[in-house]
Amino acid sequence: MTTTSAAGTAAATAAALALGDDALVLSHRLGEWAGHAPVLEEEVALANIALDLLGQARVLLSMAGDEDELAFLREERAFRNLQLVEQPNGDFAHTIARQLFFSAHQYLLYGELASGDSPFAPLAAKAVKETAYHRDHAEQWTLRLGDGTDESHARMQRAVDALWRYTGEMFQPVEGVEADPSHREAAWLEWTGEVLRRATLTVPDGPRTGAWAAGAGRQGLHTEPFGRMLAEMQHLHRSHPGAAW
Repeated sequence: MTTTSAAGTAAATAAALALGDDALVLSHRLGEWAGHAPVLEEEVALANIALDLLGQARVLLSMAGDEDELAFLREERAFRNLQLVEQPNGDFAHTIARQLFFSAHQYLLYGELASGDSPFAPLAAKAVKETAYHRDHAEQWTLRLGDGTDESHARMQRAVDALWRYTGEMFQPVEGVEADPSHREAAWLEWTGEVLRRATLTVPDGPRTGAWAAGAGRQGLHTEPFGRMLAEMQHLHRSHPGAAW
């Protein structure tokens, strides 16, 4: 194996881990709504989105190693997910804002990867169809809540404001991902801004990059809620090592 091919393989593995961790962590967060969603129809919708993301995570993590070991036996600092996806569900508006921001990013990313010849192209071709639904679901709820009652509008605006600082990290370059983050970021800002304006919400003017923005998940630095979430997610596997069901 040449040095160049070895470096390329290592970069692809690291990229698969980062994208797989995004999907895995957000899948778990959405799964936390089971039994707690505001209506039965939404219980099913959130569960379906979570399962789509879990399917993506399994493919991506299997490209990086053993999917079970990577999901259940790594320590917190070894995860490479965006800080956005690990944020707690909060109220329903908070969950929807998180989903709006991430699914719009994921839709654009997989759209680029599906048209290329990278190792992620086969997955992306399928996932872009799933994320189109995820994005539409979040968009429709953003419009309903933002342009709804005074209470729903206020909650949606608070959620958008709280999570905005985490969005810049989505467009930091990821080695091994052959897609243009600057082009994708411009498209994301245009689409997201239009949805927020249609929902009568104010687009935040707070920082998305720089010293006052969040975002070091790709380097293994996570926010406080992530450790508690990870302990819950890994508890059963770690309690019964080597168990077969």
